[in-house]
Amino acid sequence: MTSPRSLPPQLASALRRLEEVPLWVLLSLVLNGLLFITVLVLFRQVHRPTHGVLSVANAFAADGLSGPATPPTLGDRRTLDYQQWVALLEAEATAAAQANLPRQTVLLGDSISLWFPSSLLPGRRTWLNQAISGENSSGLLNRIILLDQNPVESVFIMIGINDLIWGRSDAELVGNLRAIISRLRAQHPQAQIVVQSILPHGGPSATWEGRDRLLALPPERIVAVNAQLKQVASEAGVEYLDLYPLFVDGEGFLRPDLSTDGLHLNANGYLVWRSALAFYNEADHSR
Repeated sequence: MTSPRSLPPQLASALRRLEEVPLWVLLSLVLNGLLFITVLVLFRQVHRPTHGVLSVANAFAADGLSGPATPPTLGDRRTLDYQQWVALLEAEATAAAQANLPRQTVLLGDSISLWFPSSLLPGRRTWLNQAISGENSSGLLNRIILLDQNPVESVFIMIGINDLIWGRSDAELVGNLRAIISRLRAQHPQAQIVVQSILPHGGPSATWEGRDRLLALPPERIVAVNAQLKQVASEAGVEYLDLYPLFVDGEGFLRPDLSTDGLHLNANGYLVWRSALAFYNEADHSR
């Protein structure tokens, strides 16, 4: 390998400066490059026919079926109380089960999953967004029965940030996740189950209304809990998708360029998440 001394002075100087750049800065540059590539790919995709990112809202029209009335938009759902929200999700799951929609893939979680733009979800699947704003692991465990009748192919779970924000113990969260996986495995033995890591929060730069609770949640605790969630997934024989490194900055907080308020994601954040799901599927983890 050519040593820096044999290189032209300007190039050798540039290499020395590059060695002084922190690793997290280099990682950020790489991720931004991937994000730029993703935007280009998505831009190209909207100019050619797609093969169907189906959702409950449009799957009936796509398949020529007579289904229920179009469900409320996500904006409308913000006015619902918890029980009304559960009832709506039950109706959507039931409709998808009765229509036997193809390749049913479920998002389970809280508002971070809820606001995932349907247009960015990877194609050739029927996506059921079964997330609820403010959801915690106990609530998710109690309503997992809503999917009992669905021919579920894949489930992507992201849960836990609200448990930590609102003072629930790590042990309770881990125990609930273990029970959620157990219930899904018993009811859908052939389904692919993917546990996704909890994302970092914005810390001091956050503008979310519960900012004080975020400041009381150190980044190290999220890292430690994610390690436990990974262990639960391994012990249960399900997949673990570690999204945390894609969203964290050099201080351990959520990258401001990927967030609206230090807790929730913006369009760029969902593009990063979408890229991770796409790479995951292309790596033959999907069925």
